[in-house]
Amino acid sequence: MDRLARLRRSLVELFPERHLYVRSGGEMKGYVLTSRKQIAAAAGVSAAALWMGVCSAAMLVNMLSASSADREVARTQAKYERWIADRQARLNSAVAELNAGGGANQSLAANIEKRHAALAMLLTDMKGAPGAAAALTPVINEAVMTKDTNPAHMVETVRVSQEKLLDAADSFAKSRADRLRLAFRLAGLTPAAYMPKGGALGGPLIEAKDPRALAAVLDVDEGFAERVQHAAADMGEARALQEAAQDVPFARPTTGTEKSSGFGVRYDPFTSRPAFHSGLDFPGGPMTPIHATAPGVVSFTGVRSGYGNTVEIDHGRGFKTRYAHLAAISVKVGEQVGVGQRIGGMGSTGRSTGTHLHYEVWVNGRAQNPDRFVKAGAYVLQAG
Repeated sequence: MDRLARLRRSLVELFPERHLYVRSGGEMKGYVLTSRKQIAAAAGVSAAALWMGVCSAAMLVNMLSASSADREVARTQAKYERWIADRQARLNSAVAELNAGGGANQSLAANIEKRHAALAMLLTDMKGAPGAAAALTPVINEAVMTKDTNPAHMVETVRVSQEKLLDAADSFAKSRADRLRLAFRLAGLTPAAYMPKGGALGGPLIEAKDPRALAAVLDVDEGFAERVQHAAADMGEARALQEAAQDVPFARPTTGTEKSSGFGVRYDPFTSRPAFHSGLDFPGGPMTPIHATAPGVVSFTGVRSGYGNTVEIDHGRGFKTRYAHLAAISVKVGEQVGVGQRIGGMGSTGRSTGTHLHYEVWVNGRAQNPDRFVKAGAYVLQAG
């Protein structure tokens, strides 16, 4: 009590009662600024200053993080460009020396130079793919570090590095496409149904179905053109599946929680009789954040019989998700939501025996096993 009294006296001394007089229109008005009012105003100003400081610091951190990410992307793209430029410079030098000397390797050098142009197109098409840098950078670094001043040896070195890089690019594209196809099959989906109509993937390297036609366009041998086309086709399929996967509910609705009751027949906790459970349960603490598992439009919010507080999201392509037993709802009908956006808090409303999320996935009006989509999502993340 003595300390509180001393603190009170200190505040009164710091903020003594003040009188403010304002003259307007020939009239004098007086205002009394009590110590309490001054303390409240000072507290408000301090809180506002603290909030501005926190916001400024957060913005600065975000700017620095974004700048770091941008620099990393720029460095990755520069590796491809350096490799292409380095190979082209070596080829130009070797071809010039061989032409000047009338060597027998002129045709080989010219053929490798044409291969280089085709390979550069493939790398340009692949450089934006997630994971491509990690797969191709070791081969590129090895090629760039190789030095040789003999023109014939330079041409052969470029040819070998082209073969290695094409093999690495083909393996990466095939692995990424296979992993995405497997992810769709794990979810019970047919990958071909999510490819562009007519199988048209686009891109200059895969427009021609016949490798001979592509070889004529690129002016390279047919075997090399076929390998380039195969890698480009796998890359195009992987890109199409990756774009389709962004609209499929592959993400987890909660983080840091384990699954409990699964999809299918189980004993009902209220009747102790077998009953069909149309979703997947995630137990957790009250108000644990619930996230949208794919982008879409909120189609329902409110109370459904047995489900309690519920949110339903239409993701397009026939996909819908339902999040039930919520304690709170953070979205409204018609709102556009993104993947990972918070839509509510976990609760135990409706027909529930404890705090948990009841999560359902519907495809074309039929309930599916959400666990398959959750597991498939892990493969999508690895492929991405």
